[in-house]
Amino acid sequence: MLRTLTMVVGLAGAGWMSQFPEFSQQYVQRLGGAVDELTRVAQEFDASAAAEGLSRQEALDQMVGAGFVERRRDDMENSFARLDRLSVDLAALRDATPVQRLTQAIRMRDAELAQATWNDFKPAVPLTIDGAICALVGFFAASGAIWALLRLPRVLFRRRRARA
Repeated sequence: MLRTLTMVVGLAGAGWMSQFPEFSQQYVQRLGGAVDELTRVAQEFDASAAAEGLSRQEALDQMVGAGFVERRRDDMENSFARLDRLSVDLAALRDATPVQRLTQAIRMRDAELAQATWNDFKPAVPLTIDGAICALVGFFAASGAIWALLRLPRVLFRRRRARA
């Protein structure tokens, strides 16, 4: 029973992880699009500031007074911070192979992009080496986790019996 359950969970983990290369590729494509768009917004803001003889920070500092203007300043500051964060993530993920992206999955941290990628994602049969490697990682991680989880009570109870 334990072996069968371990195998089933391992196969489920393999199937799930085999999808990672394609999901990560689609995420990186969306990430690139988001960086491009935020860069355009930042460049337009900087050009408007420069036309007034201001730096970005000086222009932001002048956005005070009315509630709407202050909210817009906060929006722009958040956009600039997001651009910086996403640019760093894109640089790390763009040149990485799908298997290398497994070790950099933390770089797929933008919830909005991840959700949009997931909403459009369609699972497919992975026919690449990267898909096979990810499937193996998923199989061993899932089967190892379930094996350990199911074995732990047996080990604990054996130790208690041995003491008694």
